Amino acid sequence: MTSFATKSSSIDIFQHYEKKFKALADQKRLQILYILCEQGSTCVCDLVPEMQMSQSKLSYHLKILLDAELIIKETKGTWSYYSLNESEMNQLLSKEFCYLFQPSS
Repeated sequence: MTSFATKSSSIDIFQHYEKKFKALADQKRLQILYILCEQGSTCVCDLVPEMQMSQSKLSYHLKILLDAELIIKETKGTWSYYSLNESEMNQLLSKEFCYLFQPSS
């Protein structure tokens, strides 16, 4: 592992993770991620009844997850399908992230 070259590069990395953890800091968004993890690619039309919320409210939460790059959106005809962005989710628990908080020797 290498240490970070500059203070500004560390700040960029912190901002990158901050956006993701802010997106995760909501019970409804965690529930959406859990559903996508369990079911794979899921139509928004199926998420509405499962989440028991209006489509507009669901869209709000999906947008936050999309902006944080935690989910992927694919449009098929008039429907949107969402799936977990596995590479981003795996990075949240990666050695790279954990290394940020290990004391220097």
